[in-house]
Amino acid sequence: MAVQQSAGADPYFPEHGDPRYRVHRYELTLDYRPGPNRLAGAARINAIAGRSPLAEFTLNLSDFKIGRVRVDGRQPHYTHRGGRLRVRPAKPVRPGAAFTVEVHWSGNPKPVPSPWGGLGWEELEDGALVASQPIGAPSWYPCNDRPADKAAYQISITTPSAYAVVAGGRLLTRTTKASTTTWVYEQSAPTSSYLVGLAIGKYQTVLLGDPGPGGVPQHGHIPAHLLPEFSRDFARQPQMMDLFQELFGPYPFDEYAVVVTDEELDVPVEAQGLSLFGANHVDGARGSERLVAHELAHQWFGNSVSIADWRHIWLNEGFAKYAEWLWSERSGGRSAQQLAAAAHRLLSGQPQDLRLADPGRKSMFDDRLYERGGLTVHAVRCAMGDDAFFRMLRGWAGLHRGGAVTTTTFTAHVGRFADEPLDDLFEAWVYGTALPPLPTQIPARPAHPPTNAESA
Repeated sequence: MAVQQSAGADPYFPEHGDPRYRVHRYELTLDYRPGPNRLAGAARINAIAGRSPLAEFTLNLSDFKIGRVRVDGRQPHYTHRGGRLRVRPAKPVRPGAAFTVEVHWSGNPKPVPSPWGGLGWEELEDGALVASQPIGAPSWYPCNDRPADKAAYQISITTPSAYAVVAGGRLLTRTTKASTTTWVYEQSAPTSSYLVGLAIGKYQTVLLGDPGPGGVPQHGHIPAHLLPEFSRDFARQPQMMDLFQELFGPYPFDEYAVVVTDEELDVPVEAQGLSLFGANHVDGARGSERLVAHELAHQWFGNSVSIADWRHIWLNEGFAKYAEWLWSERSGGRSAQQLAAAAHRLLSGQPQDLRLADPGRKSMFDDRLYERGGLTVHAVRCAMGDDAFFRMLRGWAGLHRGGAVTTTTFTAHVGRFADEPLDDLFEAWVYGTALPPLPTQIPARPAHPPTNAESA
């Protein structure tokens, strides 16, 4: 596992995350009442100090009432303003030393304001949903909110028994007492704070396909009235899982779940081991199937292999976009080349001022980043040929599983698999802004040198 953390604050969100320490594990114990939208929580955070003595550190947490803070069992000095919980331990933590933080909080969770609207905890008509990308995690729990600080999670949530709780990871226990039920989930794989997904609602659970021995269990959690449409729209997800494991390598988590809420969402959202869709993404006609592929692909690209900071978001979205094209190509739809040509035509008529390697905060979710990211991956495939390209892709997902990467990490990785340097390709597609010509597929390389007769 390779983790390349930024040396300082995230350039797009300097108020989020603290590079002076890293978290190893979060243990969250939550009680949520949907009616009054009331959340009470306790967090036990196991962390490790960086290379300097840790006289103070920060956690990101929204405007909740703080009931208790402890560092290694001792009461620290702390302040809580502007979404930042600043903690000064009674005694500085030694460089490289492990330490434990306990935080108790309560209040009415609400989304974190952002340029893209509210992010994080969203109260639904009947339940709640968490979709945090990129900075919504502090809307419901205290965290070191930077994508490269990946940790294991155990989440215990108590709700009224009428509600189901779905979180990314493995369901360890479900215990009912009187009128409430406590759900305990474990996500042992390293997880970025924004990728801790959660859904609370009245869902029916179905198994998608038969995983068989050693297969990946895939479950759907949907409102009962949407089950007929869902059964068609997600019917081919197990085939997507098989294809992506063939092309990208083993699925990186224990299982995979999809949740469909009974409300509309602008776009589906990925979380670790979990994807969240709106009722508008279910039409019974596979109208959103490319998005089903996109969110599944994020489990490899974005979730398992994460970015060191938000400047590199094209590594998440470009690969997920290209996975849509690969699924289309392999399932009888348009080829990747045809889809690349369509994307190229679209981009050629739009402003060409976006730089993939550092798009800026305002453009990090621009549609052009997704399309140009997919085109860049296609250009690499065309330059390398399929055999080397897919070996490179499987190596990328395997070598950096559970880690965090940068654009430079990727270009160096490609260089180890390409027959010729691709510096000019990356300079044009990743570091430049003008749209390069449409990449074209090279002929499949023969398995052996052609004979005179074959070459005649």
